[in-house]
Amino acid sequence: MKFWSGVVTAKVQESKDFYVRLFGCEVLYEGDDGWFVLLQLGDSELGFMKPGMSSQSNRFRAPYQGAGMWISVDVEDVDAEYARIKNLGVPVEVELRDEPWGDRHFVVVDPNGIGVDVVEHRQ
Repeated sequence: MKFWSGVVTAKVQESKDFYVRLFGCEVLYEGDDGWFVLLQLGDSELGFMKPGMSSQSNRFRAPYQGAGMWISVDVEDVDAEYARIKNLGVPVEVELRDEPWGDRHFVVVDPNGIGVDVVEHRQ
């Protein structure tokens, strides 16, 4: 078993571009007319699907509203990732910092308003 997540959004292409550009995600599947994309990073998968798809149940038709969710990307060298992402010109919402529980991280925001926590776990 494993988890994978999906986001219902009108910004399928923008989401794909963001995650491929920033994190080198592999595109596993892209639906005709851009209705759906499935990305992979390591063993994790993340999907983006257009809202209102009649082929989907009502539960999966309404778009994400931009609050109450985050995505974490675990990295080996958060300082290097911070510099690389800053050099791409991507705005950083939470600057690089150390937490009392041992994590060092920063946060960027994807096209859907989801905070992406780029984190190195240090003990």
